[in-house]
Amino acid sequence: MSGPRGYEFWQETLKGARLTVAPMVDASELAWRLLSRRYGAELCYTPMLHAHVFVKDARYRRENLASCPEDRPLIVQFCANDPDIFVEACKLAAPHCDGVDLNLGCPQAIARKGHYGSFLQDEWDLVRTMIQRASSEVNIAVTAKIRVFEDLERTVQYACMLEKAGASLLTVHGRTREQKGPLTGLASWDHIKAVREAVKVPVLANGNIQYLDDVWRCLTFTGANGVMSAEGNLHNPALFTGTHPPVWQVALEYLHLVLQHPCPPSYARGHVFKLLHHCLCMPENFDIRHRLSKTSTAAEMVSVVEMLKERMEPYSNGECPWTPDPDSDQARLPFPPWLCQPYVRISPEQHLKKVQESQKRALEKAKLQKNPEGEGDVVEKEDSDTSKRPMDEETEDSDISKKKKKKMIRNPKKSFNPPGDQYEKCVCKNPKGGRCVYGLCRACCRVKCYTLALDCPGHRILVKTKREKAAIYYGQLKKEEEEKKLKEEDKEEKRQKVKNEQQDQMLNGEDAADQEVLMGGEENGGSDQEKNIQQRNRIPEGGEKVEVRETGTHSNYSTSINQQPGSDKCEGKDKDTNVEKSFNEEKGKGSESSSMLLAAQLTNGVDNDSEASLPTSLVDHQGDNTT
Repeated sequence: MSGPRGYEFWQETLKGARLTVAPMVDASELAWRLLSRRYGAELCYTPMLHAHVFVKDARYRRENLASCPEDRPLIVQFCANDPDIFVEACKLAAPHCDGVDLNLGCPQAIARKGHYGSFLQDEWDLVRTMIQRASSEVNIAVTAKIRVFEDLERTVQYACMLEKAGASLLTVHGRTREQKGPLTGLASWDHIKAVREAVKVPVLANGNIQYLDDVWRCLTFTGANGVMSAEGNLHNPALFTGTHPPVWQVALEYLHLVLQHPCPPSYARGHVFKLLHHCLCMPENFDIRHRLSKTSTAAEMVSVVEMLKERMEPYSNGECPWTPDPDSDQARLPFPPWLCQPYVRISPEQHLKKVQESQKRALEKAKLQKNPEGEGDVVEKEDSDTSKRPMDEETEDSDISKKKKKKMIRNPKKSFNPPGDQYEKCVCKNPKGGRCVYGLCRACCRVKCYTLALDCPGHRILVKTKREKAAIYYGQLKKEEEEKKLKEEDKEEKRQKVKNEQQDQMLNGEDAADQEVLMGGEENGGSDQEKNIQQRNRIPEGGEKVEVRETGTHSNYSTSINQQPGSDKCEGKDKDTNVEKSFNEEKGKGSESSSMLLAAQLTNGVDNDSEASLPTSLVDHQGDNTT
């Protein structure tokens, strides 16, 4: 994708950075990066992040991408062995940094187990694919940090392959993956120089950078575009300024940054231990060392540093003379122990020699234990330089290595020969718990307590107590459910009772209304409706009778006619009045045909016993013209 690459990336995005702080696990967090930038660092890396965890865990991303405007330019480093995961991690990190780096240099055992870092050196196809895809699919520059092969030519080929794959910058650590720990040794600047001359992308040199003079010597010898420092920066963050400030000054400055930008306490404690290393190795400061090891907050660490400052500042100000023991490590330091300075490892040759001497002493001790009768004999060795010392010079500490002797100097109470097994055995042959009420180890005690529902306060296994609490809890829960059910049943019963009462009231109300109507009719001579019915049912003079019977809300009308022969009394005013009054309660108008039908029925004779129901259309009829 588009974006600056190669030298354009180094000059524009990274501002031509030459002084770089290396990515360090649990060490190059935000607070330390800001401290290093105050003392001259121009480019910083985040700690190595696991790409797989970075993609899956949002909290891991949030904690490790913590930054601020002053923390730029910044490169995020990943360890990965899956192209898809690496590309996805780059996409997630791109908005928060200026570049993404692939770690191809970690030599630790965890990298071997996880199959990443320098243990991908022999899998060129996989490395090529990861860098190609990330550089082409993500709009951000991709860099790589590598270690060298013993073969210089193979190292150059490896670097050229990474350049062709799309790496915009290479950081070359001039050590092989076998050079680590006590076997670290010196980095090969010759390998770095060969890579710099072979590739056309910027190169940062890493290794042997402990003083500012080392920076300029490295740049001059290798021709690299910049240098990177790791361990030198940890012991003296002011390395790139060429100064050596007091350790408490730098430590307090760092801890104040930690208070502003929090980090795990183990990170901060590790930094303070490294800064104060030379002072804490002094026997008079062992108490401060022990107190520092017990701190868990930045505020507690500040108080410990203040204590060391109060104790060592008179030496720094010249108020007290500094006269170290000539045989002590502090006497061999290039600067007083209260000033920031690098930690120098012994050479691999010296380390191997110490290991061989320790092994020989252990072998001789084993032989003496097998042959106690030959205490006065001197065991001859093939090499005269490593012959065993006379027995009369043997002391209790003769078989202790120098490293153990140093530890004993720091802590005279420390013992490397613990006494024999003093613990009482459980039935399973493991040491039983000292406070176990059943005289068992924790595992056996747990099994017994769970099987027999017992408590063991000594092991804090409270099975019986927890089960009793659970029984009480579930009993209360069941009781609450039953009470809730009863309340619901009471509510339903009351609701039904209210409903029945309402229905009874409605029925009683209707009966009362009917009774009132009847009573009112008797007192007032009948209602209007009854009067109308009586009026409609009267017998006219001519012997004609019209009856109207009402049922419910609808009226059934029937007409009975008794007419004398030759009588015309049905015609005229009385007839019209009877018909009109029969429908005075109805609305609407009927059709003329219906009126004529009624008139015809009235005119023609109808038997007294016959009843004819009027058509429905007559209900709405208000006829004035009935014939």
